[in-house]
Amino acid sequence: MATEAGDTTTLLDRALANQRVHSAYLLSGPAETARAAAERFARGLVCENGDARPCESCRGCRRSQPGDRVDLDGTGKKGPLYRHVGDHPDLLWVERGVQDTRVRIGQVRAVQQALRLGANEGGWRVAVLADAEWLNQEAQNALLRLLEEPPERTCLLLIAPSAAALLATIRSRCQRVEFAGEAPLDPFSDEAPEEWRTLAARIEAIPTLELPELLEWAEEFRGERARAAAAVETLLGVGSAWIRRRVVSATRAGQPDVARDLDAFRELLQCRKDLVQRNANPQMVAERALLACREAT
Repeated sequence: MATEAGDTTTLLDRALANQRVHSAYLLSGPAETARAAAERFARGLVCENGDARPCESCRGCRRSQPGDRVDLDGTGKKGPLYRHVGDHPDLLWVERGVQDTRVRIGQVRAVQQALRLGANEGGWRVAVLADAEWLNQEAQNALLRLLEEPPERTCLLLIAPSAAALLATIRSRCQRVEFAGEAPLDPFSDEAPEEWRTLAARIEAIPTLELPELLEWAEEFRGERARAAAAVETLLGVGSAWIRRRVVSATRAGQPDVARDLDAFRELLQCRKDLVQRNANPQMVAERALLACREAT
């Protein structure tokens, strides 16, 4: 069940006020807005004040005051698998490790184990998965088992810019909360970062490129995976914007045959899912994306 964008604050505040809390929520929309709402809701659940939550003055609120944030490591070697909100033992926060391109299954399992131990303070236990769109298939399946049999008085908050990044079985078990955001920045506009504008110009020139030139371009996405995957993410975003621009232009010109463009757009969406959920090789994903853009022309 999804809420209207304008009702999200009311819905979460009402849940806190009535203490009728769902076992899982999926917050989608602008990342910073969703993260702030998730943190506030989590802190509200451990607030000891019956009126305004979080009240910022009770013991629970003082313990959950955000402070310095410890960097995570998905392998658990150079840092913890998850951290706490403030120093509250019942509020867990999970996101990608500094050098990771996904949320690892070990992190999900660590959260499962922590939640099943019960609350240290005798109230709610809350886990925020701030990078839920970066859960691969294996990690999502592990999370699904937790959603199917949640421990008593636990709440999971999943944050993903787009709910479509998650399995349908996960979405169906969450109360949906959607936040409205500003329209995405056009990479072809003067306000866009120079990196985006340069990439947009290269993509616009794709119709003039031969296959060997595209494959040579894809080789730029070799190397350390975190850096390469981030670069491919930008490529997919700008490529998708380019295709949307083509479709709008064709429609306005009375040329409704945009089947190739739509096929290319769907391929870019699949490329992103493979990059995120299947840990696909960034160079190979870049090849597929560039070839899809070429096919659109």
